[in-house]
Amino acid sequence: MTSLDQRQETDDAEPGGYAAARLRLLHENAEDGRARRQALATLTDTWLAGLFDAAAAPRGVALVAVGGYGRGELSPRSDLDLLLLHDGRAEPAAIAAVADRVWYPVWDLGLDLDHSVRTPDEARKTAGEDLKAHLGLLDARHVAGDLGLTTALRSTVFADWRNQAPKRLPALHDLCAERAERHGELQFLLEPDLKEARGGLRDATALRAVAASWLADAPRAGLDEARRTLLDVRDALHLATGRATDRLALQEQDQVAAHLGLLDADALLRQVYEAARTLAYAGDVTWREVQRVLRARSLRPRLRAVFGGGRAAPERTPLADGVVEQEGEAVLARTARPERDAVLPLRAAAAAAQAGVPLSPHAVRRLATACPPLPTPWPAEAREELVTLLGAGRPTVEVWEALEAGGLVTRLLPDWERVRCRPQRNAVHTWTVDRHLVETAVRAAALTRRVSRPDLLLVAALLHDLGKGWPGDHSVAGEIIVRDVAARIGFDAADVATLATAVRHHLLLVETATRRDLDDPATVRGVADAVRDVATLELLHALTEADALATGPAAWSAWRASLVDDLASRVAAALSGAEPPEPEPAALTAEQERLAVEAYRTAGPVLTLRTHHEEEPDDAAAEAQAPVGVELLVAVPDQPGVLSAVAGVLAMHRLTVRTAEFRGTEIPGELRTAPETAADTRRDGARGGDATAVLVLDWRVSAAYGSLPQAARLRADLVRALDGSLDIRGRLAERDAAYPRRKGLSVPPPRVRVAPAASHSATVIEVRAQDAPGLLHRLGLALENAGVRVRSAHASTLGANAVDAFYVTGPDGGPLAPDAASTLAAELERTLS
Repeated sequence: MTSLDQRQETDDAEPGGYAAARLRLLHENAEDGRARRQALATLTDTWLAGLFDAAAAPRGVALVAVGGYGRGELSPRSDLDLLLLHDGRAEPAAIAAVADRVWYPVWDLGLDLDHSVRTPDEARKTAGEDLKAHLGLLDARHVAGDLGLTTALRSTVFADWRNQAPKRLPALHDLCAERAERHGELQFLLEPDLKEARGGLRDATALRAVAASWLADAPRAGLDEARRTLLDVRDALHLATGRATDRLALQEQDQVAAHLGLLDADALLRQVYEAARTLAYAGDVTWREVQRVLRARSLRPRLRAVFGGGRAAPERTPLADGVVEQEGEAVLARTARPERDAVLPLRAAAAAAQAGVPLSPHAVRRLATACPPLPTPWPAEAREELVTLLGAGRPTVEVWEALEAGGLVTRLLPDWERVRCRPQRNAVHTWTVDRHLVETAVRAAALTRRVSRPDLLLVAALLHDLGKGWPGDHSVAGEIIVRDVAARIGFDAADVATLATAVRHHLLLVETATRRDLDDPATVRGVADAVRDVATLELLHALTEADALATGPAAWSAWRASLVDDLASRVAAALSGAEPPEPEPAALTAEQERLAVEAYRTAGPVLTLRTHHEEEPDDAAAEAQAPVGVELLVAVPDQPGVLSAVAGVLAMHRLTVRTAEFRGTEIPGELRTAPETAADTRRDGARGGDATAVLVLDWRVSAAYGSLPQAARLRADLVRALDGSLDIRGRLAERDAAYPRRKGLSVPPPRVRVAPAASHSATVIEVRAQDAPGLLHRLGLALENAGVRVRSAHASTLGANAVDAFYVTGPDGGPLAPDAASTLAAELERTLS
């Protein structure tokens, strides 16, 4: 039993005394939470004021509550922060006597006391030297004595805080960062410190101090509620333990949960994590705003010198359709219409993550309130933007947190609610379930070059543990959930099945590799039967590594990696059967044939640009499966440089190539016409007289932002590119130089390889790289410079990842020699690097 309890039970004979009233308030009164804290502060004020009055303090003396007591946030075992303030005119002995008459009764009750005796000038001087003291005085509240003295001190302290903000706020930020480094993130700890950890009560106090500076203010949504939640939990912790502790230890969580009327310790931690997440996000936004304001203040004198008295408008750099970068954040463009654009939240998030900038909280609020919900299934663009967001690597986390704060994640993925802030009571796990899923996607983004379907890897990484929100084996439950979620996102039946397999067996490789005999053929056969094909195996292999790396340092090691690699190679060998026959090229459509004949007859490029509305049924499922963008059909008489020229012109016009098919065709004899003019004769002479080959390109393109260019303008630029009068490389370089350099986005290096046994009549070069403006143009130039002929090409952009295959032949029209093919692959990889 504590000294306070003993005093309350044995020494406090006066029923109406403070100790007895305090005991009744804490243990018998029905009030709890904020009302009880305020009642306890009021009760304590009355008692201390009585002690102060009984001390017969001279004029010019005041008793002031500071810190948590000043805010009226008295938990059952909180200490009392008191300042005895005097104007310096009374005798020191008289001031000391007053202090003794107030301090000793507090100590006699066994209460912790943080006390000081100062004049206003001394308090101000101490605040100027000690940041923590200054913070405590910002919460100064009058208890007894000379009210004018307290009021004057408060005014002076707040004025000093605002005047010194450019120096004080960076120091406060550093203090918060150091504390977070020592105590960790409250929203992920199994035994968190409710006060000191990042997102805890200290951070809530820091946000109040920033607001008091008038430089910036935190996002207010949910902030007060989050703070009250942590205070309520601390109150229950004090009552459960009888100690002044802020650490929510494992052995006390069930008792604390019961005191708060919660189901169990997991429900308690989820509530704590939710509050901590709100406070941590508010802190990130607030400190970013503080830095922006201070940076603007430091630049203002120089801008005045350059621009005179005028104020330069902030620069706005386009990032995507409806999204721009302004002052280091992704914000909505002035032309954005969120009420008509259901994909805009994902597009804005993907653009922000790919640019490595945070998503503005103002933009998030507008997106959350104005954007309509996505249809089911999602349109293809929404699916692509989700993949692009997940593929950005580390910047994904900050953007995802912004979406979470605005309630957009559970709106996009309702099943996310069951894993949000869910604790993982396993020392191996570093994160809550939801953050672990995002971290797995971050790790998977670095492994996308290892798989043929990076989009499926990233989505599987995000969804693989959704089953942890349900009873039973989370892999089994997760398979059921992911089938529904993947179909809702808009994947076709084959991709849904692959994702379901990946989720169901995401632990298969590591568990088999570490618990089974790999030399036993039955072990390998069992995995092969579950995985079924090499593409799914490579997906599962990458997911296994990403999952382990995102779990924590104890979950992955060189030993585990070597075992999993060995198992994967054995299973791949078992799955490799007979060589598949080379597919026959599909016949030309009527539109492609028409363009090919026209290109032959005119000896120049012809093209059409058609939106999907002109060619596809108005059906949600069809739209979800359709590639993103509009169809661009181009036909060009066979000649060198077509691939790089077309890709370069598209890059100049800021068109992104989503998918690309490129192949040659022969014009049937009955469709040819004899030259009728001298120009036609020259045309055929330049083409070799009886040449009949035409290159047909069937591509899907989308505008990075703004509207699509006119087809006539595209054709004019393509004509100039083919005859050499358009300097594509120079134009692209000028455009890149006109935009500010961004901080580098960490992406996995490109991977170029020769696909074994992929074709008998050509060498197939596979390229996996980060998509970027002009990528296909650079690849086309590199292939031309290598002296090979591109017989056909098949390119696709999956999120931010380009997955391309080029069928190339040598001068003799046949496949390249193995050494020449390897050299070409290495040269392409160097070009992309």
